[in-house]
Amino acid sequence: MLTNEQIKQYHDRGYLVVENAIDSTDLTDLLNQINFWIDESKVHTEAWGSTLDGRARFDIDPKDHSAKNPSLRRVTSPTEISESFANMAFKSNMSEMASDLIGGNGTCFHHSKINAKLSNTSTTVKWHQDFPFTPHTNDDMLTALLMIGEVTMENGPLLVVPGSHKEDLFSHWENGKFVGKVSDDIEAKKCQQFVPCIGKPGSICFMHSRLLHSSGPNKSDLPRYLFISVYKAEDAHALSPNPLPSKHEGALVKGAISGNVRLTPNLVQLPEIPKGASFFTQQEMATMG
Repeated sequence: MLTNEQIKQYHDRGYLVVENAIDSTDLTDLLNQINFWIDESKVHTEAWGSTLDGRARFDIDPKDHSAKNPSLRRVTSPTEISESFANMAFKSNMSEMASDLIGGNGTCFHHSKINAKLSNTSTTVKWHQDFPFTPHTNDDMLTALLMIGEVTMENGPLLVVPGSHKEDLFSHWENGKFVGKVSDDIEAKKCQQFVPCIGKPGSICFMHSRLLHSSGPNKSDLPRYLFISVYKAEDAHALSPNPLPSKHEGALVKGAISGNVRLTPNLVQLPEIPKGASFFTQQEMATMG
């Protein structure tokens, strides 16, 4: 579904934004489901629900959340509890485009989540790469970020460092703890020339798993919702447990399973599986000292 020029841009820069990728009817279904979960969050004061490994499915920001000002920041594995999100992950333009970018013999699903930044909330994501969270035998992996609502400069857009997927895999450990972010030194040296990924509802940002990225708080009245799905080459095999285990992990999205294990040279420290509902708690450890 993508042109050769788009595929080349992705491989050169490590990311690609495709506008008008998803139609309005599908977006409405997804947004209605999210709004239902936000309403549900108003009666909770801490993370709730349960995923495959027993951790909470719905995560709230403890600094901001209240019934009047809900701050639902993460829904883990929505494909397990919503047909609309499952169809988007497996049978949509998004999954087809992801397969075009990964190429090879076939593409498999790894995990999914919703990252939400409700209006005027402080949730941030510090600079990191995705691959150190999900190391595999090769790095033909990408993250597809579907913009369910409009993403602007003010509501906490994804920030990426073009071309950083061609550089090193940086440590996401600090003082013997896996904190899920690069060091302050790496941030100062490598993360200053960034670009925002903004777009209208229905746009998708595809991002290589090695790309440096972050996002800031939502300083506007416009909520920001991203449906995030991670895909991998069928011959990329996990070196550590899935941080967001799902019954859909490994599902074939397109192509065929070869039975091969493809190895590419990478040097990466294995991550720790988060004990909380999301990796936000790991990044918060870095600020706690």
